[in-house]
Amino acid sequence: MSIRAAAQQMNVDRASAEMQASAKQGAIQRLSALDFTKGALVLIMVLYHWINYFIGPQWPYYFYLRFLTPSFIFITGFMISQVYLAKYDAADPRLANRLFVRGLKLMAIFIVLNIARVFIVPLLHTGALVENPLDVRNLFTVFVSGNLSVVSGKLVSFSILVPISYLLMLSGALMFPYRFYRYTFHVVCAAFFSSIVILGVIGAQSQNLEFVAIGMLGALTGFMPIAAINDFVRHPYRLAFVYGCYTIVITIWNVPFPLLIVGVYLSLMVIYLVGARGSESGTTRSEVILLGKYSLLGYLSQIAILQILSAGFRHLNLGVGVRYISFFAAFALTIASVELVDRARARKVSMDRLYKAVFA
Repeated sequence: MSIRAAAQQMNVDRASAEMQASAKQGAIQRLSALDFTKGALVLIMVLYHWINYFIGPQWPYYFYLRFLTPSFIFITGFMISQVYLAKYDAADPRLANRLFVRGLKLMAIFIVLNIARVFIVPLLHTGALVENPLDVRNLFTVFVSGNLSVVSGKLVSFSILVPISYLLMLSGALMFPYRFYRYTFHVVCAAFFSSIVILGVIGAQSQNLEFVAIGMLGALTGFMPIAAINDFVRHPYRLAFVYGCYTIVITIWNVPFPLLIVGVYLSLMVIYLVGARGSESGTTRSEVILLGKYSLLGYLSQIAILQILSAGFRHLNLGVGVRYISFFAAFALTIASVELVDRARARKVSMDRLYKAVFA
């Protein structure tokens, strides 16, 4: 081989190595930006729940936060196609099993936490329990329609876990037909939205169906190449303009279901953009990413923290100004709970196994 040919081969090898490193870095950035998005949603959810406990249902701006619950479900669907299907082949039975079992775990967590709620809420005096929660109509509301707003009083807590559980179990079941027909998720998603339209025509609604449909939209979005997704968030000024228009529209017309879908996409793109462009070494960004890795734990722990804070401030009867300290305490304690679990998992194998048994 001549010296010139050897030099050309070295350049090719160097370029190939650089391309592989760039691809690996892109994958890392994609995952960190996704974790940042989930972590930011958890923090915004702290704000939402703090308003519930310390201000109440009379707060007139809840519609600006309507994107929160469906955004969590959308991201769950996105991870199924973007992350799980990248790790496992669709024909691998471990994928279907993992999705289905994880869905069952979430449903079990939902049931156990609400059983515990029956005993804890009366002690903390942080809410009123609905009489006869096991009534057939109440069970239908929780597990079928999901229209909890029509019930007088708070029927259950952690209701977001129900549609997420359905989405995971359904996706696990769909892996078998997906092996043979690549548009399986598209067909099911179209069927869900058709059902939503039909229910609307007859004057009915199912929030669980709407949320699972949004989760299926997340799965369809996850089938897109990450480069195409990054193109959507590459133009911050255009995105800011569209989001501003969306804010004006929902201020005038509130948030009907079609606008809710628009709000989910826009809100997640804005948060994802911040996560993708942030400094890799930033302390705040690292904390938000860690919170995103433990998003379910963060969601559950913030409810417990706010319940305790609400009960404590109510019994202490402190002034309104001092009560707002709870706002910062809720954020700090939610992050601290995640830090504590993360360190415990790193130090003790038993804690890591326990965490995986419950949450993984």
